[in-house]
Amino acid sequence: MAEKKNGIDQALIRDLANILNDTDLTEIEVEQEDLRIRVSRAGNTQYVQAPIAAPAYAAAPAVAAAAAAPAAPAAAARNPANTVSAPMVGTAYMAPAPGARAFIELGATVKEGQTLLIIEAMKTMNQIPSPKSGKVTEILVEDGSPVEYGQALVVIE
Repeated sequence: MAEKKNGIDQALIRDLANILNDTDLTEIEVEQEDLRIRVSRAGNTQYVQAPIAAPAYAAAPAVAAAAAAPAAPAAAARNPANTVSAPMVGTAYMAPAPGARAFIELGATVKEGQTLLIIEAMKTMNQIPSPKSGKVTEILVEDGSPVEYGQALVVIE
């Protein structure tokens, strides 16, 4: 294994920035031993290198927190048990192919295990199954939009 360097590993940061550009992600974080690096497109690109003991999002800009605040009241009204969240970061697709019929529509009844949408991550298409049977009351993402880990995608009641 390579020697531990003092200072910022610029080659690693460039590689992470290239991954962001290649995948249209907005943020990526890597953790190795006692090092955590996060690269983000939010506003100005950030490069953060800190010991793991440090809070992961301590360097997040205040602008990002302010931008997330307006969405909070709507999200608070939803029952988390009815919300299907993104299990990964990627791009959400509502249909199996461009021009094809969407997996789900607003008001549709779905069965447990039925594919709700696809998230493309690192050139891999990942089907997102319904965790329960019910009626689709909200679709919270648009076709082709980027999604973050834990982001609410669909509400099923």
